[in-house]
Amino acid sequence: QVQLVESGGGLVQAGGSLRLSCAASGRTLTLGWFRQAPGKEREFVAAISWSGSSTYYADSVKGRFTISRDNAKNTVYLQMNSLKPEDTAVYYCAASTKFLRYSDFGGGGSYDYWGQGTQVTVSS
Repeated sequence: QVQLVESGGGLVQAGGSLRLSCAASGRTLTLGWFRQAPGKEREFVAAISWSGSSTYYADSVKGRFTISRDNAKNTVYLQMNSLKPEDTAVYYCAASTKFLRYSDFGGGGSYDYWGQGTQVTVSS
């Protein structure tokens, strides 16, 4: 059983930055971030392999967000810069206990465990 606890969300003005953290208990391999805005479906944001050598981003955040992980702390981070109002959403951490193919990084069904989510609100 893996538990994921997100932190770091909050209210920020457009153009600002936030850093999300997700602490995992238990063995995890691929880790990812997803988000869900009000009235919209959950969407993929970013993912990182166990070694950190492979990362994958949604086009909407590429160049603005950076995913990283510290395996010693069993924690994954999402550094979000140049935030836009359309980034407003609940952000969820997700973990897979299996090795994923790169092509599967962005699929929600690839992940076995999910956190409770942390709210990010970007004001204009």
